[in-house]
Order: sequence, then C-alpha cells, then structure tokens
Amino acid sequence: MKKTAPNYQSACQTAARFAIVALGLLAVLASNSRAQNEPILVPDVVDYSKLLPILPDAPSGWTADKAQGSTADVGGFNITNVHRDYRKGEDAAAPMASISILDSAANPDYVTATTASWKLNSETVEGYSKSVTIDDNPGFEAYEKEQKHASLWVMIAKRYFVEIELQNQDPKELQEWVKRLDLKKLAAIK
Repeated sequence: MKKTAPNYQSACQTAARFAIVALGLLAVLASNSRAQNEPILVPDVVDYSKLLPILPDAPSGWTADKAQGSTADVGGFNITNVHRDYRKGEDAAAPMASISILDSAANPDYVTATTASWKLNSETVEGYSKSVTIDDNPGFEAYEKEQKHASLWVMIAKRYFVEIELQNQDPKELQEWVKRLDLKKLAAIK
C-alpha cells in the first residue's frame, strides 16, 4: 500500500503476523499432544509461486501493488502466504482492498480450531461478525462501522485461508471481491 494509509497497512501486517504466531503456537500445542512414537504425517505446503496467479489484477479504475509471497519455515513446519493490495484513488479516504492466501496444510489443527470459531455470530452498534458460505466453502465475515473496515475469511479445500479486507467500502463489496478469485482453481493446487 502507499504511505497515505499507514493504519490500514499496519493492520494488515499485524493480522499476518498474528496468523503466523497463531500457527506456530498451535503447531507446538499439537505436537506436544501427540504420542511420543506416533508418526506425524503432514502434507507439504505449496510454493508461493503457485498461488501468486490466483491473486487477481486490479479491477477497472483501481491500481494494484505487485503481488508478494513467501514460503517459510516457522518452528519446524512451513507456511506459504501470498498477498496483494489494491487502491482506488490516492487520497487517504480512498477505497482500499487487500487479498491474502495462506496455505495451512502443515497445520490441520489450526484449520479446525479457526473454522470452528467462525460459527459465532454477533451484531452490535459497532458492527457485526457472522458465518458465511461461499461456493460451499465455510467462511466468516466481519465489519467495523466506525473504521469502515470489512473482512472476509474463506476456507478452501481444508488448507487455504483466503482473506479479503476492505477499507472505506460497503461490506457488500466483499462478495464482489471474492468473485474475482478462482476458488476452484485454488482448491486444485496441491
């Protein structure tokens, strides 16, 4: 993102760091709960270069930063993450979007725990959070009214977390952004 929106970029980076830390913590907890001689059969994550083409180009009237990604060892297992930021205009109140994909195949316990938490729904004067289904895939949507911040998480093929974040847009736009992703193509990547 451009420097005109440091709070949004900071929030995205914080969310990514939180996901990585949570994955690491859950991996440690899961490994401690297994029997000492029990084999650990963990599928490999895909290389980030396979996920970059899933990130869409900018829609008409928008610009997109170069897509970024990495595959990294975090405490004995690998994770893959790709990310791209989008912007419509240059002022501080311009609509922004970001799309991230996290391959969590190496930690099925994290997938189970996270998607289970998506079943909680709430609505207050500040916003809402609710479970959703996108093309038969479980998901979670949240909106913070005052910050005009919307987010959508979708689990694809029990391994890929797709996160879409919007700033200064109606939360209904989340559905338009998720349609820009080829979720079937993503599910087929192994």
